[in-house]
Amino acid sequence: MNDVVNQIFILNSVALGIGLAMDAFSVSMVNGLGEPNMPQRRQCCIAGLYALFQFGMPMIGWLAVHTIATYFTAFQKFIPWIALFLLLYLGISMLREGIHTRHEREVKERLPIGMKGLLLQAVATSIDALSVGFTIAEYRIAAALVCSTIIAAVTFILCFIGLFLGRKIGTKLTGKASILGGLILIAIGLEIFIRGV
Repeated sequence: MNDVVNQIFILNSVALGIGLAMDAFSVSMVNGLGEPNMPQRRQCCIAGLYALFQFGMPMIGWLAVHTIATYFTAFQKFIPWIALFLLLYLGISMLREGIHTRHEREVKERLPIGMKGLLLQAVATSIDALSVGFTIAEYRIAAALVCSTIIAAVTFILCFIGLFLGRKIGTKLTGKASILGGLILIAIGLEIFIRGV
């Protein structure tokens, strides 16, 4: 019976990870689009950053439920707004950059996104995972840590795949990658907002 419960727990955690990682996967594709020559080490770092945030957000939510649940519930309604703002900011910046470079005679490869942009993306795509703290609130700390670790592992794998796919597509879309990437980020922001409101 214990084995069945453990298998269900793992399957639920993997499913949760897949659901939560979809936004990060899409943003990873955008990053791959804009940087087709991205080295493998950088891909691992970016995927690892998203995974770290996807691990941390459910744990913060879990801790909030066990300590300051009333304040967390009040904050939850702002989550879609925060994600929308961050992704709109990044998307519009990429659109402006893409339109600007299109008007230049020589289209240059987009500069790699910096740490500030990556952190904004990581927060925007993982902030909805805060509410997962409510769904795992009945878990003991060890189970919550295992669940969050599985979510992080799934996120890492999916983001690495997203970066790889984006790079492959990006080589075929040189010059248009920033515009496409900006539109995708705006669409993801709107989707998170509509889903969360």
